[in-house]
Amino acid sequence: MPSPDLPTLETQEVIILEKTQPSLKANFLSAFGSTFITIFLAELGDKTQLATLLMSAQSHHPWIVFAGAATALVATSLVGVLVGRWLCQNVSPKTLEKATGGILLLVAVLLVVDVMGM
Repeated sequence: MPSPDLPTLETQEVIILEKTQPSLKANFLSAFGSTFITIFLAELGDKTQLATLLMSAQSHHPWIVFAGAATALVATSLVGVLVGRWLCQNVSPKTLEKATGGILLLVAVLLVVDVMGM
């Protein structure tokens, strides 16, 4: 019979896990906070926000426009999350990095060609 003063093996494992793994709350706050700040700053002043501003001014129903815009943003974010989840399960990170780099390089070249009037 184990001594009541000594922790059992299961208790010791839980204590070790608690000390070595970041808490679920810390992981949640980190992921949520970085996502919120990134999306908030990226969306601030973009064409979607300007379109929402104009629609709100024209319709004279700002809360309805807000509800529609918020629902649309949630829906597009859901698509992004689902596609991202599928990609991380089916494509290696190295391939994703190369594909992203290639796409950004192509966009840069097309912008330069457009600016130069070629």
